[in-house]
Amino acid sequence: MSVKIAYSTNTSSKEASQEIKEKFSNENNLKLVLFFASSNYDPNEIAAEMQNNFSSLKTFGCTTSGELISGLMLKNSIVAMAFSDDLIEDFSVEVLDDLNKKDAVDLAFKNFESHYESKMQEMDFKKYVGLTLIDGLSLAEEKIIDRIGDLTNIPFVGGSTGDDLKFTKTHVFYNGKAFSNSAILALLKPKVDFDIIKTQSFKALDKKLIPTKINSETRTVYEFNNIPAVKAYTDLIGIDINDASKYFMHHPLGLMANDEPFVRSPQQTKDYAMVFYCNVSENMELSLLESGNIVDDTKRDLDLANQKRKIKSMINFNCILRTLELEAKDQTEAYGKVFEDIPTIGFSTYGEQYLGHINQTSTILVFY
Repeated sequence: MSVKIAYSTNTSSKEASQEIKEKFSNENNLKLVLFFASSNYDPNEIAAEMQNNFSSLKTFGCTTSGELISGLMLKNSIVAMAFSDDLIEDFSVEVLDDLNKKDAVDLAFKNFESHYESKMQEMDFKKYVGLTLIDGLSLAEEKIIDRIGDLTNIPFVGGSTGDDLKFTKTHVFYNGKAFSNSAILALLKPKVDFDIIKTQSFKALDKKLIPTKINSETRTVYEFNNIPAVKAYTDLIGIDINDASKYFMHHPLGLMANDEPFVRSPQQTKDYAMVFYCNVSENMELSLLESGNIVDDTKRDLDLANQKRKIKSMINFNCILRTLELEAKDQTEAYGKVFEDIPTIGFSTYGEQYLGHINQTSTILVFY
């Protein structure tokens, strides 16, 4: 046994956590429990109950905008994955409890170095992997991911915490406590091979936009190609300027790297400006994207990964915009079935992290 997964749709934090425990009760050699819970649970209660039920283990996780477990996409539930010592040799978890601290990542990394008795820059990126759970309303993801990249070559993958589309407050959980305006960084040393899959369902069109006036703090683009952003965007697609937001999900923008898009999704218009779900840099060349079939494209990418070696388990950070598109196309059940044969948990995020902060993507940690 390497991982065990379980879920509960019980609306009581106590009873849902107890149900998870009962499903794990016959397993030995557990080391760590990761869980994703709907924000409709009281965050302090669900954090405390999960820790109470796994008092000898470390527990961590976050709030969501929908949950995923092998074969199913859920809402108003809790999903959990327990790792045993034949999959995880060692781990360290750090809470960044105030994202306004400039040195928050540095302090977490010092604790990682103390735990592993090794410098982060000297650790073998083939032997360690990091997880990120970052407040999805903080606008701090880029700052954290950029600093991680400055300090280590170890890959980090994760998602931005959600609150079931209320957009009021999200939480991360660690050792029985809930934290807001916070993030969790976990550094794992698996005993098995692992990989990171980044999958999105878009093709790039031969149409470009270059941000020429921006506010990076608010993720706002005022001008593309030196003309008002909304006009430039709608002219490129060939639609009425008043219909811009209707096309955001189907036609986001992408930073292209080796013919692969790193998606930047528009969130809303403000007058003639466009606000994005992640940062867009000045003079960054962006391609207009066109959406495809999420189910088929995800299955293709998982099949490719499975050809290398048999996938043992996965953690899926799946963008809420993908979830909404799946719902609109009546493909939710089909997407859940993509993962039915592999022990998997995940959640619908407010953004994804891998080599930066991105949107309309699934970033998936795979254990072989």
